[in-house]
Order: sequence, then C-alpha cells, then structure tokens
Amino acid sequence: MRYFLLAVYTVSFLVLASMQIQKPVKVVLFGDSITQAGVKPGGYITLMQESLKGYELIGAGIGGNKVYDLYLRMEADVLNKKPDVSVIYVGVNDVWHKQTSQTGTDPDKFINFYSALIRKMQSAGIKVIVCTPAVIGERTDFSNAQDGDLNRYSQIIRDLAKQYNCPLVDLRKEFLAYNMANNPENKESGILTTDRVHLNPAGNKLVADLMMKALK
Repeated sequence: MRYFLLAVYTVSFLVLASMQIQKPVKVVLFGDSITQAGVKPGGYITLMQESLKGYELIGAGIGGNKVYDLYLRMEADVLNKKPDVSVIYVGVNDVWHKQTSQTGTDPDKFINFYSALIRKMQSAGIKVIVCTPAVIGERTDFSNAQDGDLNRYSQIIRDLAKQYNCPLVDLRKEFLAYNMANNPENKESGILTTDRVHLNPAGNKLVADLMMKALK
C-alpha cells in the first residue's frame, strides 16, 4: 500500500510539474504600421492576447515598412526571439508607396524578398502564417486607385502560401466581402478603417478573429 501511494504521489507530482513548466506558444506578428498599432488598447494583437490562453504574442510592426524592410530586420525582430510562429502581414506600403513617393516594390522583387522571409523562418523551425494586404480605400465598386495592384500582390501571397505550405489569412478577400455586405453607400473609409488603411474597432476585431482562427 505504501509503495502504491508513493507511486501515485510521484505520478501526480510529475503531471503537475509538467503543467507548470509548459511554455506558451510564442508568436511574432511581423509587419508595418497596422501591426504597430495592433499592440495598442483595442488593437487586434491586444484583442488576440486577451482571448488566447497559452500564447505569448509579440508585436513587431514599424510604420512605413515594406517587404524589403522586414527582410533587413528579420534576424533581430523574429529569428533572435525564437518564436514558434511568425505572422507576416505586409504589402500595403509596397503598393501604396508606388503612388505616394515612387518607392513601392516591383512584383518580382516582392516575390523574391517575401520568399526569402518564408524560407529563412521555416529553416529556423518557425511556422509561418502569411496575410494578404487588406485595403487602401473601402469603396466596393473597385474605384479605389490601388485596387488592381492590391489584388495582384494578394494573389502573389496566395501563390506563395501554396508553394511553401503556409496557412493563409486572406484579409483582402475578407475585407472585400465585409464591405460588400456593410458598405451600401460605397464609402471610402469608416467601415473597417479610419483612413482607408488603418483599422477602426470593427477592423481590429475582424483581423483578430481571422488571425486567431489561423493560429488555432
């Protein structure tokens, strides 16, 4: 009886110890100003962290970043943190800056740098989740100036997701569907964004829900 009780106590101790030392899943969310704002109160990263148990979320967004900028800081902001998962959310500035400052990213360079991000992270044992860029303007009649390029770059990311077997958060598709259902007046902003690009509360909730689904 004594040995039986000792065995029970030992097993119970080992189970409790394993529960206590179980580390949370570390996730780096890697992107531009949309990701940078995501860590603020009400931001999509904050909403995710409030809902997810057993996850440690790290926001690594910098305003104005394009895919090339992410490649340059990948080692410091992703690889050195040794995450289990990295979520890449970039592309808006690669398109938008073509018009605003003529410093956007050509499609071939976008493919090359994005592919390099995925390969380097996967070679480090990191699960990579990729996201399409959502909107630059919310009009539903496809009169937003960058709609064509956003569709093109989103398709590039969809193709890369298939090529490298990455889970895809298709924000472009989901934002268009949401606006078709909720923007009958064809407004340029105010449905999911504050300024055609950055997220309002509804936009943050939608992105949080979609990203949590991909993580789970």
